[in-house]
Amino acid sequence: MYYSNKEIWNVSYPILLALLAQNIINVTDTAFLGHVGEVELGASAMGGLLYICIFTVAFGFSAGSQIMIARRNGEGRYRDVGPVMMQGCLFLLAMAAVVFGLCRWSMPIIVRMLISSDNIYDATCEFLHWRMFGFFFSFVNVMFRALYVGITRTKVLTINAVVMAMVNVFLDYALIFGQFGFPEMGLKGAAVASVIAEAASTMFCLIYTWFCIDLKKYGMNRWPQPDIVLLGRILSISCFTMVQYFISMATWFVFFMAVERLGERELAIANIVRSIYIVLLIPVQALSTAANTLVSNLIGAGGIGGVMNLMKKIAKVSLAIVAVCVVLMVIFPKLFLSIYTNEATLLAESVSSLYIIGVAMLVAAVANIYFNGISGTGNTQAALWLETATLVVYGVYIFVVGWWVQAPVAVCFTTEILYYSLLLVASLIYLKKAKWQNKKV
Repeated sequence: MYYSNKEIWNVSYPILLALLAQNIINVTDTAFLGHVGEVELGASAMGGLLYICIFTVAFGFSAGSQIMIARRNGEGRYRDVGPVMMQGCLFLLAMAAVVFGLCRWSMPIIVRMLISSDNIYDATCEFLHWRMFGFFFSFVNVMFRALYVGITRTKVLTINAVVMAMVNVFLDYALIFGQFGFPEMGLKGAAVASVIAEAASTMFCLIYTWFCIDLKKYGMNRWPQPDIVLLGRILSISCFTMVQYFISMATWFVFFMAVERLGERELAIANIVRSIYIVLLIPVQALSTAANTLVSNLIGAGGIGGVMNLMKKIAKVSLAIVAVCVVLMVIFPKLFLSIYTNEATLLAESVSSLYIIGVAMLVAAVANIYFNGISGTGNTQAALWLETATLVVYGVYIFVVGWWVQAPVAVCFTTEILYYSLLLVASLIYLKKAKWQNKKV
């Protein structure tokens, strides 16, 4: 079995468009709040990262489920696809209820321990009070994503994400600034808009799946009952990706904790640059997701010998796309930054950080492909250990640079170059030396 560049792109570009539309939520929140105030911008960064730290546990579960769905799809065992997806939904809805209850009780205490500024603390708590309702929708949404990526039917993700983005952009503008007869809610409006957008995404997925998917073919024509055995098999793969994703995002939060102690202005700069960073890495994320599912499908179809060539081919495409983005960013830095703020001083102080993440992006373009390829083989435990070792170095570095030395924000962002360089080297060594070819899923 062989995947051409066209087939790789046919799987990747709908994911890319979906990720682009999904990230409009983060971009619009940051862009609109950047025109409200630096405290609101900083609070949305800290509150958003706390939310994402928890969300990534669910995303990690769905990533493991996606690997199993893709393997069954590659093997032609289509009726075994639906039960994986439905058990995942039941599990994540239960998790959402537990997490929501725990967060309502403990979040103010946790936020107080992590944030030193009283202004940012109060604003972050206000943001999270409303944002946490999104768990019930976002946790389900990731399972629909796992289903459609796993069966390589990714175009629907683009439509879904466009719906979510349109709802979020409209409500962000209406609720943050009090337009179209809506109340002016400021930071709280951004949180409410995000929750409603995620609910719209869930509704779209349910309707589309009901009317457009052959439910019988994929074993989804019966109401799901709890299946502890199947759930255990999913968790045997997913538990490692759940921990891996959480540790990865938690380390990002440590970065922002260090920057927050440098000052409100530095935190605002870091949030703006991070938002640009995430958006420009969307092609890499899309190709990494494609690498994950195509590797799993390829192995399921008996094409183990072509795995390394497949990853190399995807990595070349990824690097070429990112190189173009980086060149444009270096030539027109203030054009990118002006989306978020018109303040001349803030613009000028953010440029050096933008250049640093440009270098990091070039390394990430290759590192993410090979690392996600490891997960696609089903060796999620190995992926967890590789990333954990890398993140330990990352954490020590940011502690020294951010907390101890209290270096400028641009210097703090060099952690991204270090992280992706180590991840790339570790992934290549593993793929060349380890015995990953016969992993059962």
